[in-house]
Amino acid sequence: MKITNVKVRKFFEEGPLKAVVSVTFEDCLAVHDIKVVEAGAKRFVVMPAVKSADGTYRDTVHPINSEFRAELTNTILEAYDVQYAALEGSAQ
Repeated sequence: MKITNVKVRKFFEEGPLKAVVSVTFEDCLAVHDIKVVEAGAKRFVVMPAVKSADGTYRDTVHPINSEFRAELTNTILEAYDVQYAALEGSAQ
């Protein structure tokens, strides 16, 4: 499945949550509320989830294999870097 768009919907300056993004696949399907998180020197992507009655969280959408997870993560983080740099450039 081809990723056709990644849009950072909101940036966060403080705390481990850095952004909330939406990803469009093949101009046909959008997935919202994917999070970019930074813990220490590591950045990663957290898929949308809902809280169960027992207090645990379950992903509502997730990649099925590690190859697509890596592609999705890399594409999201690259888009985050580009859009964050553009935001920082416009703030000057």
